Amino acid sequence: LAEEACVRSPLQKQQSLPLRPVIPLVARISDQNASGAPPMTVREKTRLEKFRQLLSSHNTDLDELRKCSWPGVPREVRPVTWRLLSGYLPANSERRKLTLQRKREEYFGFIQQYYDSRNEEHHQDTYRQIHIDIPRTNPLIPLFQQPLVQEIFERILFIWAIRHPASGYVQGINDLVTPFFVVFLSEHVEEDVENFDVTNLSQDVLRSIEADSFWCMSKLLDGIQDNYTFAQPGIQKKVKALEELVSRIDEQVHNHFRKYEVEYLQFAFRWMNNLLMRELPLRCTIRLWDTYQSEPEGFSHFHLYVCAAFLIKWRKEILDEEDFQ
Repeated sequence: LAEEACVRSPLQKQQSLPLRPVIPLVARISDQNASGAPPMTVREKTRLEKFRQLLSSHNTDLDELRKCSWPGVPREVRPVTWRLLSGYLPANSERRKLTLQRKREEYFGFIQQYYDSRNEEHHQDTYRQIHIDIPRTNPLIPLFQQPLVQEIFERILFIWAIRHPASGYVQGINDLVTPFFVVFLSEHVEEDVENFDVTNLSQDVLRSIEADSFWCMSKLLDGIQDNYTFAQPGIQKKVKALEELVSRIDEQVHNHFRKYEVEYLQFAFRWMNNLLMRELPLRCTIRLWDTYQSEPEGFSHFHLYVCAAFLIKWRKEILDEEDFQ
């Protein structure tokens, strides 16, 4: 298929480590191990075939791809679909291979140009904060505790911060790399991504995963950068918008918060800063991002409705609660 020719390395998919630590369900990236997955239903096969037809056409119909992706993207085609939905890959299938090659080279040009400056005095605080935050990223998942993975994340975050001086690095941005990294890694891993030892991959494959994660995270952040500029005005506005939305759709919950002097900023700041990634298992975040990337303003506007849906889902528990400390 055309999309596989563009994005998949000729490297055989790797197997995960033979000795696998038990990971709590909340930290599992897959709903179940790939080896134990049930056979596809007829409906799932039909959906997958629809995606493959769209992706292999000369010019992928992006509106149709968004429509198909909204209810979830099949794992097999998620990497190329995300590259397209994020605007990183062109719709024209003939241009994709050259685009990937050019953008990956451009990213590693940034590494050569900027990465050594992390030790310079005016960048030391940025690098130090990144270095502190990365081990805290998904601490329950062995994949993210590997030194090589942490080095990749440090480079991605530092280069992004240097190239976006209006915001620089802000805590929370580190979380936003992980879904892209996992999805692009999954092209080369047969099962149990959370346990996979990345030293089994070739240097070229790792470089591709790193560069693609950087560019797709950058595309995402282009739409919500005011969340991370001085005083984080984007988050302040979104929390206020959430408050207004909840007051319209569930006045009882809204009034309950007011009665007990609960400010939306107290609980919703993190929901906006981390896009709910601290509230959801990573596998659920990945599924949610299928939909976010299918929406015109998924990570900003549509995200508010997801946050409101959380409050409505647990409205009974909220209304029964009187002590919010």
